[in-house]
Order: sequence, then C-alpha cells, then structure tokens
Amino acid sequence: MNKYIFVTGGVCSSLGKGVAAASLGSLLECRGLTVRMIKVDPYINVDAGTMSPYQHGEVYVTDDGAETDLDLGNYARFTASTLSRANSITTGQIYQEVIRREREGRYLGRTVQVIPHITDRIKQRIRAVGDEAGVHATIVEVGGTVGDIESYPFLEAVRQMIHELGKKNVLAVHLTLIPEVANGELKTKPTQHSVKELREIGIQPDVLLCRAPEQLPEDMRRKIALFTNVDVDGVISAYDIKSTLYEIPLMYHQQGLDSICLSRLEMEIPEADLSGWERVVSVVTGSSQVVRIAVVGKYIELSDSYKSVDEALIHGGIANDSRVQLIKVDSEKIERGEIDPEKVFAEIDGILVPGGFGSRGIDGMVRTAEYARTRGIPYFGICLGMQIMVIEFARNVLGLNGADSTEFVPDCQNPVVSLLEEQIDVKNYGGTMRLGRSASRLLPDTLIRSVYGEEIIYERHRHRYEVSNSYRQRLNESGLTTGGVTEDSSLVESLEWAGHPWGLGVQFHPEFISRPADAHPLFREFIGASIRYRGQRSGVVGET
Repeated sequence: MNKYIFVTGGVCSSLGKGVAAASLGSLLECRGLTVRMIKVDPYINVDAGTMSPYQHGEVYVTDDGAETDLDLGNYARFTASTLSRANSITTGQIYQEVIRREREGRYLGRTVQVIPHITDRIKQRIRAVGDEAGVHATIVEVGGTVGDIESYPFLEAVRQMIHELGKKNVLAVHLTLIPEVANGELKTKPTQHSVKELREIGIQPDVLLCRAPEQLPEDMRRKIALFTNVDVDGVISAYDIKSTLYEIPLMYHQQGLDSICLSRLEMEIPEADLSGWERVVSVVTGSSQVVRIAVVGKYIELSDSYKSVDEALIHGGIANDSRVQLIKVDSEKIERGEIDPEKVFAEIDGILVPGGFGSRGIDGMVRTAEYARTRGIPYFGICLGMQIMVIEFARNVLGLNGADSTEFVPDCQNPVVSLLEEQIDVKNYGGTMRLGRSASRLLPDTLIRSVYGEEIIYERHRHRYEVSNSYRQRLNESGLTTGGVTEDSSLVESLEWAGHPWGLGVQFHPEFISRPADAHPLFREFIGASIRYRGQRSGVVGET
C-alpha cells in the first residue's frame, strides 16, 4: 500500500510548512523513492488566481494551467514530483464539487453533510494522487493553523485516513513554534497546547518539527516528548537557517527526519545521496563572486510576491558559481520621484521587471526599462516586464504619444498592448487568460534562440494582454526585435533590444520551471550577462 505523510501546523501561520514538506519530499527522493506532493488550503476561493499577491504571495501556475498556492513552487524546486491541478485542493473546490453532485441528484436524496460527504470528497481527492502506481509516499501539507475553524474538515479527513489505513501507512508530522521570550528563554508551552488541540481532533503526531531560533537542547526535547506523547527521536529542531533555505533538507537529514519517517512507516531505508544539495549550498554560501540584481516591481513589500522569480535568480547564480544579492525596488517610488534611478541603479549589475496586473507603478517600470536600454544594463522582462519594454520603446523611440496598454488606459491613443478582439466582452476573470504550458517558436539569429538552442520551446503562461500586431512591424524595424512567436506566428512571445548587450523580454513565466541544480537557461544567461557587465563596469573582467 502507498504511504501518506500529513504535515500540519500549529501556534501561528508562516512557520514554513511548505518548505518543511518539500524538504522531507526531497530527502525521500534522495533515497531513491518516488513521492507526490499535495497542498490542501482551507480558503473558500476555488484557486489562488484571483488573489492579490499581498493576500497569499505569488500565484504558481502548473503545466495544465492551474493557478495554485505558492507552496507548489516550493514542491517544484525541492522535488521531482509531478504537479497539476490535482495537487492543489481548496475548500472552494471541495464544496463546489459536492454541491454540483447534490444538484445532479448523485446523493439519492440524502441529507448532504460535512461528515461524511465533504470529508469523503477530500479523501477521494487525496487518494486520486496518492494511490498512483509507482508512488512510494504522498506528502500532504494541510494549510492553515490547527484550531482554525476552516481547517476542521480537512483534519477530520486526516483522522479518518489514519483510522482507515492504519498507523503503519499514515504518518502525522506537526510543525510548531518554540518562541523566545525575555532574556532569550525558549518556551515549550505553545507547542504543548498546539499538540493538545491536534489530539482533541483525534490526531496524535508522530513527529514534531519545532521552529526555534536555535537548536533545541536535549533536555528541552525530552520535556516536549514527555508532554506531547511523541518519542524523543521524533522531536526535531527546525532551527533558523541563516544562509539559504536550500540548507534545510541537510538540516533535517542530520537529525534523522527522513529515516525516522521511513522507520515509522515500516519502509526500507536506502542510502541517501545528498551531494546535489551540498553543492547548491556550497555555492550559495561560499562563492566569493557576488552579482547585484535589482527586481523592480509593484508588490515589493511582501517577500513572497515574487518567490519563484527570486529563487530562479539564485539558481542562475548557482549555475554561474556566483552568489546573487537581490535589491528590491518599488516601482511606485520611482514613479513618484522618491527614488532616483541614477542612484539606485548605480551599483546594479542587472535589472529584472517581473509580472503583475493593474496600473499602479507602471510608469516607474517604464523609466526603469528606459534606463536599462539607454545605458546597456542587462535587462530581463517577464510577462508585464516585456510589455513594459513595448510601451517604453513606443513612447521614447517611435515617438508615439499616448502609447500604453489598454489594461492601464482603455482608450489610450496608441494601444501597443491590448486584449485580443475576441476577449474584449468576456467578463469572467481568468476566462480571457492564457494559462499553462504552450509552445513558442524562436526565430533564427536572435538572442533567445541562442539561449535555448532550439526552435520550439514549451513554457507556462499567465497573462491576458498581448502585444498589438498592428504595431509589430514598426517596433521590429526600429530595433525592438521579435525573438519568439506562437507556433502559428499570430502572437509575440519574446522581444529583444537590437544592439543591446542583453535586453530581453518574454511573455511567459520561465521562473516556474527553474531548479536549484538546474537553472532555467534564461536565468542562467541573464546572470552570466550581469556578471560580465559588472566586470566591464568596474574595469576588471571577472572581478569578484
């Protein structure tokens, strides 16, 4: 029988359940096992697609076009688990499915209730992934915090699965907090109460991951074990990592988390090969070369808003044996004149403008693109960042008054970026989106073709507006070259500045498929170009 590992969280949110679950999945894969990852979210939204990044961080998009929680991005970076809409389960989806079945008469006139109908559907969704042939273990992260009312149906489903499948087939891992109070004293009481609340639901945790500022002393681990009914070797210190989150799998492995889980599930414990993670950590923590990249966006205040972009830049650094220092720049402050580009970009080696929606901060991004274009600074525009290149070029090179996107100015004089004609009257958010994996054709003798080395590529999209074809020829003839198009050549997929050292924009989101030990080629080459620019700017090629 396939095994299940449920990861829950207590005391408070944002303790790192997603990274903990992904790290455990990675450790099992390092032992040669096949894992699947599932995120269960208690919010009533059907998916994360309509949420502001300020609410829930970035929206991660899968190949099949699912707009999911950012933790699926953690799963993708840490594990080889296949991810699709089946791996993201929300309260909204479950209730929507159950209500649809009730309307169709599928319950034969019975009263439809949380137990068993909602919990049965939750279990069915989990087992549809976990019972796949060849899968050794399925790790299910239960979003929210134990004690939150909206999480109860999911925790009840977990309790039922433990009872139905047996303890040797289901493992409960609980992530909790050991806070530091006055005089640096660590307190275990919140953890004790969190486990008590979980046990009241009927779930006895097998493993505790205790978030703390430092490694827990042995006597404290024994105290926690005594008061929570967890074996001492199952009390793991999830202490703060000062360097990189890619060190977390190594931290857990050193404390035996993976072997403890396999032992509890009565599985064989093969040798672990952690050389890949060791190399990643050695570059991120030990390289003497540092490259400074400015990320200019509108959701800068929340670090998780551009999570996949930030990590992909770090992956590009790893591929170039370089550490990456990210400088977050609020485009609104550039727009309002609170930040002088001459000053903020003076020591910058490369500039990236990521995706986003809405008019806020757009003119600040346009000024950023102009600065990079006119000064020869490596520039990488993703989705909105590519559309910014079009707007800037149309205004400042073609001299088109009122050049803009109809997303920002619906009746603009020169709509160089706009909806397709057939999309204009569609009001359903997401109904007009290009979502998920699709093919692009890269044109000969272009920068992007040289980066990929292939004519046909496949990348994930998440956008609604397109470069207006009526302006395409004028842009190309003036130096904003089309590098990639859809397979039928109907839409622009990539643009680049002719004669610029490295100025490239793409309509898709390459950050979603970048990995620590396998950087996406666009991020690898962007960081490489930024390193070269740094050397040229300082007058010392290859300066560290």
